[in-house]
Formats: sequence, structure tokens, C-alpha cells
Amino acid sequence: MGKLYKGIDDTLCSFIAAQHVFFVATAPLDRDGHVNLSPKGLNSFHVIDSKTVAYLDLTGSGIETVSHLKDNGRIVIMFCAFEGAPKILRLHGRGEAIEPDDPRFSELLALFSERPPGVRSVVVVRLERISDSCGYGVPVYRYDGERTQLVAWATRKGTEGLRQYRSEKNLQSIDGLPGLDANETPPRHAQ
Repeated sequence: MGKLYKGIDDTLCSFIAAQHVFFVATAPLDRDGHVNLSPKGLNSFHVIDSKTVAYLDLTGSGIETVSHLKDNGRIVIMFCAFEGAPKILRLHGRGEAIEPDDPRFSELLALFSERPPGVRSVVVVRLERISDSCGYGVPVYRYDGERTQLVAWATRKGTEGLRQYRSEKNLQSIDGLPGLDANETPPRHAQ
């Protein structure tokens, strides 16, 4: 039932665009380290080309994905249909978290039509394996809309509050791996 793809074609691109949530999984090289799985939403995903994707990494209480990418680059992104025809799509690859002090950051950020407050990096993934599977075991759910709490929280924090929060919560992973650069200064549009 599953199929391998050479790249993201128009059909896969349409499938991705129709999904309201995706999941990101990473792990450190240390076998005793914690595997991380994070749900993402808020229209924060972009297909750059058939073998490259990116998503907005928003300020949160953890920094596992960024830390794991700095450690080894391995990442898998999963989309699954909760509405319509059943399907699971997995995008395996090597990722990099592009932080605001990187010259590529502004150009990557411009790819996204919506830029919620609190963007702390843009994760770019060069795809090595693209596959789908049936998704027959995934339940059907109705999409009612995006949650507003994260955007409201980041807006209330403001630039300085977000910088302070990241300096307290995002400098290292739960396993002690390096997280965000302590000196990061987000440009005004990345608040």
C-alpha cells in the first residue's frame, strides 16, 4: 500500500496544504537521550521545492528539535489526514534550524504568508526519503479552527519578553544539548 516518491509533486503538495497539523520527530545521537515528537500547526509549513521543505519554529517551553538538529540533523515530518481520504505522508531528511542572526533567516521567513509572533528559527529540511502509507487506522476528526493562545501569549510577551523567555527556557534541551544561541536577537518582524 505504501509508496516511495522521488520528490514532492503537485498531488503531495496539495495534500500537505490541506492538512491543519503536522508532527515533527527527532532524537539525539546519545541512546539514553529523549526522543522528541512535536505537533505543529498555525499554517507554518512551506514546500520550497520537490526535495526541500521548511517550517516556522515558534517560541515554546522546550528546544528539543533545534537541539537534536544541531546534534545530528535527523528529522522526520509526518502529515496524516484526519478528514477526507485516509493517508499518512512521512518526510525523512536532514534539517537545520536557521536562527535570526543567520543571513538566510530573513529570506526564508519571507516564504511564509503568515508569520505569527514568536518565530525563533526557520527549520529547513533537505528530504532524503518521501513515503506514504494508508492511514486506515487514523480516526476522522473535524477541524474547528486554530487555537489562539500561543499567538496571544507571544504578542503579550513582546520582543523583550520573548528574548528573556528564550534565554531562560531555550538554551539547552532536557538532555543538556545546546539549544538557541544565547546572543540571538530576533529582527523586529520575527518577534
